Amino acid sequence: MTAWPRKPFIYQINTWVWLNELSRKYRKPITLESVPDEVLNDLAALQVDAIWLMGIWTRSAAARQSALRYTHEYKPALPDLKQDDVVGSAYAVGSYQVDEWLGGRYGLAAFRKRLAAHGLKLLLDYVPNHVATDHAWVGVHTDRMLLGTPKLLEQRPDDFFSTRDAMGKKLVVAHGRDPHFSGWIDTAQINAFSPSARRAALNTLLDIASQCDGVRCDMAMLMLNEVFSRTWNGVVGAAPTTEYWAEIIPHVKEAHPEFLFIAEVYWDMEYRLHGLGFDYCYDKRLYDRLREGHNGDARMHLIADLKYQSKLVRFIENHDEARATTAFGVQRSRPAAVLVCTLPGATLLHDGQFSARKVKLPVQIGRAPDEAPDQTLMAFYRRLLTETRSPIYQHGNWRLFEVNPGHHDGSHHNLIAYGWHGEGDDFRLIVVNVSGVQSRGHVSLWAWTLIDSEAWVLHDVMDDSRYTRPGHSLHSPGLYVDLAPYQSHVFRINRYAAVGAD
Repeated sequence: MTAWPRKPFIYQINTWVWLNELSRKYRKPITLESVPDEVLNDLAALQVDAIWLMGIWTRSAAARQSALRYTHEYKPALPDLKQDDVVGSAYAVGSYQVDEWLGGRYGLAAFRKRLAAHGLKLLLDYVPNHVATDHAWVGVHTDRMLLGTPKLLEQRPDDFFSTRDAMGKKLVVAHGRDPHFSGWIDTAQINAFSPSARRAALNTLLDIASQCDGVRCDMAMLMLNEVFSRTWNGVVGAAPTTEYWAEIIPHVKEAHPEFLFIAEVYWDMEYRLHGLGFDYCYDKRLYDRLREGHNGDARMHLIADLKYQSKLVRFIENHDEARATTAFGVQRSRPAAVLVCTLPGATLLHDGQFSARKVKLPVQIGRAPDEAPDQTLMAFYRRLLTETRSPIYQHGNWRLFEVNPGHHDGSHHNLIAYGWHGEGDDFRLIVVNVSGVQSRGHVSLWAWTLIDSEAWVLHDVMDDSRYTRPGHSLHSPGLYVDLAPYQSHVFRINRYAAVGAD
C-alpha cells in the first residue's frame, strides 16, 4: 500500500445511489465490478486522491423494514419514491460483508484494483457504536452488546428493545445512541467496554483494512470511555483502563502501516482522538462558523497550531449535512470551497457538490431525484481542483496573514488571507471574502522575506487576471485587495523576470 499524500482530497460517493444511477444511464445492471471505464476516467479527472464508497456493507433486513415505516419522511427528497427505493440505513450494518447487490467482496476488490490503476485510493466506512438490530452479534454474541432489563425497557422504550438470543431466550438490548438523543431504532448498541466487543472490532477492522486504503469511523467519539459512561450512566459498569481506540488502531497500523483512520467527531474532541491514533478528524467547527456566517470566528479558528490543523478534514457538505447549495447558496459556497480546498489538512468533497445538487438524500433510500447540473459551478470547481494539484499544497509551508484596514469601514475583518511558500520563488496567496458586502484591506507579506523589491506577478487562477506589483509594496503597506461579496483570490505569485510582462 502506497503512502497517502500529506493533504488528501477525498471524494464521497453514496454507493447504492451511484450504481443505481449508472444502471439507469447504461440500461443494464452495474455493480462495482462492471463500472464502465469511462466512469473510472471521470473519477480520475476529478483530480482527487481517494474515493470514499459510503454504504457498501450488507444492508439489514430489519433496518429496511424499519425504514419502510417512514416513507413519508423520504418523499420530500424523492417525491416519486417507490418501495424498492427503500434499502435501509447504510449505518445500520447487517454484516461487514460487501452487499451482494453492489457486487460483493470480489466486485469491490476488482473496483479497488481499477481505482489504483488511476492513482486513486479507496476509503470505506466503519460504524463502531452500533450494528443493526438483527446483526448476528445481537443473538449469538450477547456479551458484545449493551443489555438492559425489562424495567429499563418499560421506563425508556426509545432506548431499548426486546428480542431473543440464538437459544430463544428473551433479551433486552439497548439501541445505539449518543448522549443528546434517544436511540436510533434500527440499531443495537455495542458495549464499548466489553473485551469481547473490542477484540471483534479489531478483527473486523483488520478485515476491512485488507480491502481498502483507509476507513472513516462514524461518530468515533462515542467510544471514548468518558462519553460512553455518560451516555449509558446507570446501565454500563466501570470503564476499562484503556481507551477503545488505543486497543484497536495500533494493531491495525502494525499490520497495515499506511492504512488511514479518519474520525467523524464533534464536541471539540478532535485533539483527544488525534492522540489515540486517528490520522484526521472532522473539522465541524469550521463548517459551522462558515455556514453561520461567523467571519471573525472562522479566521480565529485558523490561528490554531499548524500540526493540529494539518490533521483536520475540511468540508462544506457530506451526507450528514445539508447540500452546500442549500446551506450556503451557490454564490456563498464558493469562498467556503476555496477555503476547504486550500487550507492545511484533508479535504472532503461530496458527489453532487460540484454540480450544485440541492437535495439532501436520506441514507435509507437508494435512488436520488434528477437535478440539472450547474455548469458554471462545475467550471469553478475544475479550476479550483486543478490548482490544488500543485505540489505546493502538499509540500509547501503555510502561514496565516493579518489583514489591515484598506478603508475606514472595517470591512477588512471580512477577509481571510493566508499563503503557501514552496521551493524558491513559488508562492500562493489566498484571500477570501466570506461576507455579503464589498470588503477591502491590505495583506502584508512581510513574512515572505524572499519577496524582494523587484517586480512580482500575481496571477489569479480563478479568473486568469494578472497584476504586477513591486516587492516592497507587498511588504508594506501590503497587497491592497478589494473583493466583491463572496469573492476570492487564489494568486500564484512569481518573479516578474520569470514570467514576463502581462
